[in-house]
Amino acid sequence: MAFKHTSVLLDEAIEYMNIDPAGIYLDGTLGGGGHSYEIVRRLTTGRLIGLDQDEAAIMAAGLRLSEFKDKTTIVRSNYKDMKKVLYDLKIPKINGILLDLGVSSYQLDTPSRGFSYREDAPLDMRMDERNEKTAKDIVNGYSEMELFRVIKEYGEDRFAKNIAKHIVRARMDKPIETTFELNELIKAAIPAKVRAKGGHPSKRTYQAIRIELNHELDVLKDTLRDMIDLLLPGGRLLIITFHSLEDRIVKEAFRTSENPCICPPNFPVCVCGNKSKGKVITRKPILPTKEELEVNKRSKSAKLRVFEKVSEKD
Repeated sequence: MAFKHTSVLLDEAIEYMNIDPAGIYLDGTLGGGGHSYEIVRRLTTGRLIGLDQDEAAIMAAGLRLSEFKDKTTIVRSNYKDMKKVLYDLKIPKINGILLDLGVSSYQLDTPSRGFSYREDAPLDMRMDERNEKTAKDIVNGYSEMELFRVIKEYGEDRFAKNIAKHIVRARMDKPIETTFELNELIKAAIPAKVRAKGGHPSKRTYQAIRIELNHELDVLKDTLRDMIDLLLPGGRLLIITFHSLEDRIVKEAFRTSENPCICPPNFPVCVCGNKSKGKVITRKPILPTKEELEVNKRSKSAKLRVFEKVSEKD
């Protein structure tokens, strides 16, 4: 299957990246290379570094960006390791970083990857297929309490307790192997009148299992500070999120990077010594236009936030 992915908030991302033709930019979630293509084609003496942990994405982006191979470096790696990647490339600081989080259209539309509840497939959901652990291991190996925690915390599903109970009861007879087997259990755990009103009953549980398996929120939390530190003064960090959990982490990290003071509000002057790393460019997140929503329904929940690094003496 060809790697197809429609880049979300593409025009907005390029505009807010404020591209310097001689700058160095890093796309930490390369995917099919849509955002990267628009960045690199605006570079003259600059350079683009693209990272992705998915082998199919690396191959697709390599083809997409082949006309710019003299100013493109592609590395199969999780964006959490960007500091090491840049160190290995002998690049101390860069002009911009982009993350387009979540699952690519290709991953959703490839049944064998097991990301979609709309296709019957083995429970997989690995963003990096080099990892041995799959969604099947979580569904069949986690205790009822662990499953409840994951579905409640990462799926924000009010029926998490009942879903966990149904999963554990069913797997006592035989392991849960496929997406459609899991769908039936989730469906049985959610009242019919609730199912009739909401979206697909499996959506939240699948999101939760995927986040848990790929450590998505932990990676984001642990990397945000490094990303800001890697920027040159005036450099920008752009992050596109697709659900409230990711967006909350980004919003909070940007806010505290702009105003890190921990002194009590009644102190006349700051004595904690924490210095601002920059400024939040987007007080409210940038959302897809009506036109984009018509063309790409999957952009519906996308939000773009932008942070700009300032020099230490600013």
